[in-house]
Amino acid sequence: MKISQILNNNVALVKRGGCEVFVVSKGIGFRRKKGEQVPEHEIEKMYILDSYDMLDHFSYLLSHSDPNDIILIDNIISYSESELGIIASDYLSLTLLDHLEFLLKRVEKNQFIKSPLIWDIKRFYPKHFEVGLKALQMITEQKGIELPEDEAVSLTLHFVNMEESRETKEDRIKEMRALSDIVSIIELHFQVKLDERSTNYMRFTTHLQYFVQRIIRGEIHEDEKESLDLYKQVSQLYSESFKAVQKIKVYIKSQFKTVITVNEETYLMLHINRVTERLEEK
Repeated sequence: MKISQILNNNVALVKRGGCEVFVVSKGIGFRRKKGEQVPEHEIEKMYILDSYDMLDHFSYLLSHSDPNDIILIDNIISYSESELGIIASDYLSLTLLDHLEFLLKRVEKNQFIKSPLIWDIKRFYPKHFEVGLKALQMITEQKGIELPEDEAVSLTLHFVNMEESRETKEDRIKEMRALSDIVSIIELHFQVKLDERSTNYMRFTTHLQYFVQRIIRGEIHEDEKESLDLYKQVSQLYSESFKAVQKIKVYIKSQFKTVITVNEETYLMLHINRVTERLEEK
């Protein structure tokens, strides 16, 4: 395997046959150079992507990740495969690594939200939820932090989504149209063009996909009273994101005859602020 690019001290992009593959090997950035061959026995972890669409996103993610976080996610994946009887794709490993990065940044800002899905997840996906709880425990132990049980829900959804059947063609078309419209609302409000190659954009559209899918399936839930304080805090901190969300609320009500909840508004504000903050600075 020939090295195409050194991403950091422990991660490189290599050519393997006709594919480009991410490899994790401790100290590869010191021991090898671009163009050199790397023996397979030196490689600790390999990520094979079947599409180039996410190459830039995952290149950035892996090059900026703590090697211990990569090991942590590998351990979580191994546990999930054993408990659920699945063979996880490399996409799952990478999306969980992305999830972990965003979670740790929210921990720094004490931004926790009660999940409206927790009771449904416990009821319909109990085995997956147990895996989500174990993943949460592994994160808290390695990072030395405390996380509420609700954070296990979003982790659980990664495992649930692996096994769900594909949406009907009609729902898929509705989803794509709604995603496009919501992104357009945000771009018009902030008078910016979002960078579709950025990590924040990828994360934002992933959240939007889950959001729109729940609306299409009629899975919007009532809020918990505890959510109001964080909603008020976030709406004051990110006033322009709050205004953008109000426009999205009007769109959702018009297209789907649905009123989104305070929890959903809060999540949207956090993600919209994240995806637009650097563009606004520019």
